[in-house]
Amino acid sequence: MPDPQRPPLRQMLRAVSVPALVAVSLGGAIGALARYGLTVAFPTSPGSFDLATFIANTVGGLLIGALMVVVTEVAPGLRMIRPFFGVGILGGFTTFSTYIVDIGHAANAGTTLLAVVYAFATMAAALLAAALGMYATRRAVARSRGSEAA
Repeated sequence: MPDPQRPPLRQMLRAVSVPALVAVSLGGAIGALARYGLTVAFPTSPGSFDLATFIANTVGGLLIGALMVVVTEVAPGLRMIRPFFGVGILGGFTTFSTYIVDIGHAANAGTTLLAVVYAFATMAAALLAAALGMYATRRAVARSRGSEAA
């Protein structure tokens, strides 16, 4: 029996913004290619620290922090920035699903300490990078606005 609280699938699909869908798709392709480039540049064997995923999630965190300041405080009216950069590029670039798989591989390879260190280091680095991205972007915007006023 259909749920009266949820709109039918056709209605939901009609509500999808085609420009947003294109923006997410194009951005996702770019982000996934960039992440693939990292895995080629920094190959990892099972049971070792996955530097490519660590870099992707840390840099992604930094850029997500900066992007959130831009889309909420600097240019909230630009509708396609968030779908293209946030969901698309950065969604395709960051890879927390691979991060979880890497933890499992390290644990299964008998390197439990590495799995734990990798789990905490990646999460801490990504969160710290996001906070740094927000802080640096706010400072840069304030500095830019201060020089415009002078």
